[in-house]
Amino acid sequence: MWGFPLGAVSTQTKVFETKEAIAHGADEIDMVLQIGALINNDLDTVKKDILAVREASKGKVLKVIFENCYLNDSQIKNACDICLEANVDFIKTSTGFGTGGATIENVRLMKEIVGNQIKIKASGGIRDKETAVKYIALGVDRIGTSSGIKIVKA
Repeated sequence: MWGFPLGAVSTQTKVFETKEAIAHGADEIDMVLQIGALINNDLDTVKKDILAVREASKGKVLKVIFENCYLNDSQIKNACDICLEANVDFIKTSTGFGTGGATIENVRLMKEIVGNQIKIKASGGIRDKETAVKYIALGVDRIGTSSGIKIVKA
């Protein structure tokens, strides 16, 4: 997972780490977008960062983590639009280290923007079957949880 948890490392570092991970057998790459740049509306920096990691991870699954708890709807929309343009495979709601995890409202917004063009992983705060089912009903493709066994057994 590159740039964890705030996406604040350089693009060059993310690209290097991506190539190293793939050289050691990684099939999926998680990266945190540059949250500070997104909040400051520096969309060009966010886009270049994601595109560079996308290029370095060709042929592998690329998941971009937004950390929605720090973002407003407009920023989430901008992040979704950039990820659509960059042809990423997944967008994710949270690293698990922020002030909050997935919310129904954020996931609904993400799904409205990306449709079926990008898969969505809802992560953070999903600890029971009822909550997981709500996200699945919204169309998420993966659930990130530390309560997987509890959820499956419920």
